[in-house]
Amino acid sequence: MSSVRLAIRVQPGAKRAGLVGFLADGTLKLRVMAPALEGRANQAVEALLAELLGLSKSQVRVARGASSRTKQVEIEGITRETLDRRLAAALGAEGTGSAERE
Repeated sequence: MSSVRLAIRVQPGAKRAGLVGFLADGTLKLRVMAPALEGRANQAVEALLAELLGLSKSQVRVARGASSRTKQVEIEGITRETLDRRLAAALGAEGTGSAERE
């Protein structure tokens, strides 16, 4: 079974959850409503990505950066090409296809 790692930047405690877009360095930025307390934001990240990618929550896990806004997420059972395609579709569906610059 294949797995892919994805670099993400998280904004916890946001008013709305969702994908923002890709940063200049290729990192995916997303927002979650959960606060950065007791792993709640990490759980929200895993659930959000699983939902947007059409996967089960058990296939998505924060592999590195549990206490940081910058994280590495490991996604099981998906190829890089499929991941890229599904992220592009999710970004297009949310109307946030343009990258945000920090």
